[in-house]
Amino acid sequence: MTDPLSGASKVLPSGSAQRGRRMSAFRGFSPLGSRAWRKIAIFFLGALAIIGLPAALFTVFFDQAVLVRRDVIYHINTPHNVVALTFDDGPSPEWTPRILDEFKKAGVKATFFMIGDHVKKYPDVARRVAEEGHEIENHTYSHPTLVFYTLDKLEREVRDTERAIRDATHRSTQYFRPPKAWLTATEKKKIEEMRYKTVSWTLNSKDWVTFDDKYMVKYIVRHVRSGDIILFHDSGGLFSTEGGDRHETVKTIQRLVEKLKKMGYQFVTLSELLSLEGHDT
Repeated sequence: MTDPLSGASKVLPSGSAQRGRRMSAFRGFSPLGSRAWRKIAIFFLGALAIIGLPAALFTVFFDQAVLVRRDVIYHINTPHNVVALTFDDGPSPEWTPRILDEFKKAGVKATFFMIGDHVKKYPDVARRVAEEGHEIENHTYSHPTLVFYTLDKLEREVRDTERAIRDATHRSTQYFRPPKAWLTATEKKKIEEMRYKTVSWTLNSKDWVTFDDKYMVKYIVRHVRSGDIILFHDSGGLFSTEGGDRHETVKTIQRLVEKLKKMGYQFVTLSELLSLEGHDT
């Protein structure tokens, strides 16, 4: 190439030489030092803690089901002193039998909202629940967050669970409880079209947080009223639908039954409760 000023020929470096020069210009260059990156990481971790802690406390101490009670059964208006104890996420080969043992001692029947996949895994446990006179209802097949599901997937979750329960126990189901109580208005309509009634709860024991039995009994006794539906779990933990620690739940049953019986309450299954006239929705 000719230099326009001197007229002399100018030799340009090859492409590889040009690339090498560019790379050498950037070698050792870092827009932020390691200290700056540490500060940024600390800032973001702090921000997550600030946002996450209130969210965690909200989940633990506030029952989100109260926000989605429209067109959902969660309490029965009745002059009779009756309550229904309900259990979600089972059956569990470890905890459900121990809970059944406590109910047998107390002479009380409850309602179990079962996950279809767990029924498939532990049909003998589901069968025992039915044989001992407890009620079994539908809690989806895989415990998804249904607000992110299509209506076809929602129907499949319900029908697959229905089939699993029928195969294991020869029982049919008529009540549906969505995981975490979350259900959109469109999904509620779909459930109704499938001839199910959506059921939530009045009082949440929060036993999945592993509160001790004394705390759970005190909370329920303080807030209970006739026609309440009370929520417990016989499986599941903070981050899974199976397993968990239900020692406190097992201990709560006898203590709670004794307390509520002294207060004049009787224990009924969900169907028995809903057979009484009138309910809040």
